[in-house]
Amino acid sequence: MSELTVEAVESIEEGDLPVGVDAPEYVLYGGKGGVGKTTCAAATAIASARGGISTLVVSTDPAHSLSDALGTDIPAEPTRIREDDPLFAVEIDPEAAGVDVGGPFAPSDGAGTETAWDDADAGAGGMGALFGGGGANPLAGAMPGADEAAAMQLLLEHLDDPRFDRVVVDTAPTGHTLRLLELPEAMDSMLGRLLSFKERLSGMTEGLGGLIGEGTEEGTAGLRELSARIERLRAALEDPDRTDFRVVMIPEEMSVTESERLVDRLESFGIPVRTVVVNRVSEDLTAAAGLDEEWFVAPDTEHCEFCRRRWEVQRNALERAQTLFRGRAVKRVPLFAEAVRGEAMLGVVASCLD
Repeated sequence: MSELTVEAVESIEEGDLPVGVDAPEYVLYGGKGGVGKTTCAAATAIASARGGISTLVVSTDPAHSLSDALGTDIPAEPTRIREDDPLFAVEIDPEAAGVDVGGPFAPSDGAGTETAWDDADAGAGGMGALFGGGGANPLAGAMPGADEAAAMQLLLEHLDDPRFDRVVVDTAPTGHTLRLLELPEAMDSMLGRLLSFKERLSGMTEGLGGLIGEGTEEGTAGLRELSARIERLRAALEDPDRTDFRVVMIPEEMSVTESERLVDRLESFGIPVRTVVVNRVSEDLTAAAGLDEEWFVAPDTEHCEFCRRRWEVQRNALERAQTLFRGRAVKRVPLFAEAVRGEAMLGVVASCLD
């Protein structure tokens, strides 16, 4: 195998970095863990902000790596991370935000500990309003998908934020993401049952009035507002003019199969998938990505037997992906000789995604 040398990535000129992206209001990157979702999300967000679009990049992955990709600490609240471009970022942390992961409507003391329900919860649309305060939350406890429920609450807030014209989401690995996407319907159904229960209580005798509590109306209003926000989120995710869910994979047979299943599940939710990203392709994409040959090193498939065999495996997977995902844009991102970090490298990735 011939010896490979890699020139400094900093040799990329600032003017060569992509400006703007061809993308709708919401861009979500999903797929199995470790395929490069965070890299793609960070790259898209940076290019979007460079085009003058106020952009928020959100990580819903419990094991955050957005900070590493962008080279800066990302807080649990949307924060501007660049002075020159309108780029904001947030790593959703339900515990730091005071959202109780024991249930989608439970309050927390800010340290992830459940607190008692009281009338103060009513103003936030809490369950305490329905049960007169002071009682235990009937939905509290270790619920399956509680992390996703907490993330959904915060995601609803960020997607509704008028400060941002585009939101790019780095989703959790496939299983977590699917549970997150199932929540709007599940929570909407739950809210409907709660509201129906409240209305039945309201029609009972005056002797049950104390059970309902003084904050009932405020609590009902909060629940109705949450239901309306969930419906807005669902409508946005199902609208191809507003949302593009981009499935990220690597060029291996197992990853292609898993991605096919994910696309099928997303379609069952009514969520459009217009783009499939194949990451870490052992192919010379210098021309396609507008890269400088002086620093970009492609695998040597002519003289390196290992590289040649890996490329054969990848080429077969790529051919299958092209067939399975016909009608969708299939973007290729090359396998780099070094870690993809910093604006220069992310700019290269953005060029491949454009």
